[in-house]
Parts: sequence; structure tokens; C-alpha cells
Amino acid sequence: MSDYPINMAIIPQVKAFFDEATNTLSYVVKDPDSNVCAVVDSVMDIDMAAGRITYDHADAMITHIEAEGLRLEWIIETHVHADHLSAAPYIQQKLGGEIGIGEKILVVQDTFGKIFNEGTEFQRDGSQFDRLFRDGDTYQVGGMTCFAIHTPGHTPACMVHVMGDAAFVGDTLFMPDGGSARADFPGGDAGQLYDSIQKVLALPDAMRLFMCHDYGPNGRDIQWQTTVAEEKAHNIHVGGGRTREEFVKFRTERDATLAMPRLILPSLQVNMRAGEVPRDVDGNPVLKVPVNRL
Repeated sequence: MSDYPINMAIIPQVKAFFDEATNTLSYVVKDPDSNVCAVVDSVMDIDMAAGRITYDHADAMITHIEAEGLRLEWIIETHVHADHLSAAPYIQQKLGGEIGIGEKILVVQDTFGKIFNEGTEFQRDGSQFDRLFRDGDTYQVGGMTCFAIHTPGHTPACMVHVMGDAAFVGDTLFMPDGGSARADFPGGDAGQLYDSIQKVLALPDAMRLFMCHDYGPNGRDIQWQTTVAEEKAHNIHVGGGRTREEFVKFRTERDATLAMPRLILPSLQVNMRAGEVPRDVDGNPVLKVPVNRL
């Protein structure tokens, strides 16, 4: 981990927002020495049955940022989510800031551009985002130097974002009793996921880890914060020294039993566009339902 600019002395303030409809955790992360903040993995609300999009979840984050007198510099997407829609452009319109995602978004755009039969007007160069991060890239949130770690496996574009002593892991890991995310979507790979998790577990033991999802296994209350040490010792999928071979076998067998996420079709179309809803030739928002393609 010596190649990454880790600074455990910086302790950002982290405010979590839980979206019950999708079990998603979003965060406002404040630089401890200024009024500057970042948003990580925001949610746009959608009622699929009614075909209606709203912004209650995003508005709650915006209200918090405004009430605290914060200035938003970054809107971070840890990956192209398959289970919720991003509110990044809505938040950017209200508060400013740059939208960032991993550079492998190009792979995701190419893969799903074909699945959704997108035309040439859909750019597959990541230009919908303001910044495409590579492994080890740094950026500033106020005076806090943050960096991105490429963690493919769940998707090719997954990245963990480290801000001081806090790491936002996306779907690379869940809470220790939740294990890890699936690796069977197009472009996913269980072996890569194991390797990526080992990169996260090589961070300092005291590093705070913030989850993108929690489902309350066995009926417990929703949780979203743990540490590297806790994951290494107790994660039910990779803790206690489980080997790569054991993980790949387990993850592959488990993934074969899982249903597709409820919002995967709208989520992929919107999130590969940085949160913009696609439109038809007349400019009307519209979503596609490809048949037997996933």
C-alpha cells in the first residue's frame, strides 16, 4: 500500500443516508479542516410501476449540505450501480461539483450499449462524467487529499475511494456478516473480486470502511461502518484466511442462485450516462426493456 497516499491522521466527518427502497447507503463526506465536502453514491428515486422519478433522497442530502454551510466539490460514483439510480446530475445542478467514476466506465458503456441497442448518439468514451479515475489517482476535497483504488470483480469500473481514515468500498465488500457482492454481471469476475478485496484488506487495520449496501442479515439493524481489521477477522466470505480458490468456488455457486436486482434495467441505462435518463427522438425521457439479454 506504499504507493497510495494514506493519511490516517485525517479524520473526515461522514454523514450516512439510507435508502430503504434499495438498501443503499449514500454519504456526505466533509473535510475536517474546511467547509468543503463530497457526496458518494447518491440515489434517485424511481417508481417503476408508475414510471415516475422523484428526488426525495437526493433532496435530503442537499438539505443537509446547505444547512451545514458546506461547499460540494465532488460527486463520486464508486461504480455503475445495478440496483439503484444515481442522482448525480440533479445534485450537481443544485450545488455544483464534479462527477467522477473509474475509467473502466468505457468497458461498461461498450458492454451495455450493445445490450440496450444504443445508437451512435450514446457516447462510449466516458464523456458524460467530469473525471475518470485510474488506480492511484488523487483529488482534493478541500485540503484533504483523496485517492481511488481500482477494485474490479463486481464490475470492471469499481473503485474504492479513500478520504483520510475513511474508505468508501462500493459493492466490493459488505459488512462482515454480509460478505461480498456478486460477480456474475457482464464484465464481472469472482477471481478479480477476491484480488480486489485483498487490496482493501491491505489498508491499515484501523481504516474505517463504509458500505454502499446493507440488508440487515438475520434481522439485525442496518449497519454501514466497520474496519479493515473487522473484515479480515470476521467477513463470512473472505475473512479468516479463505483462499482465492475457495472464494471463487463459493462465489460462483452462490451467484448462480441469485435473481437479477429489481432495478437493474433502469439503473444500468441511467448510471452509464452519469445519472441522466435516456431520451427518445422527441426528447422525452424513456427507458428500454431488452428481452432475454441479461
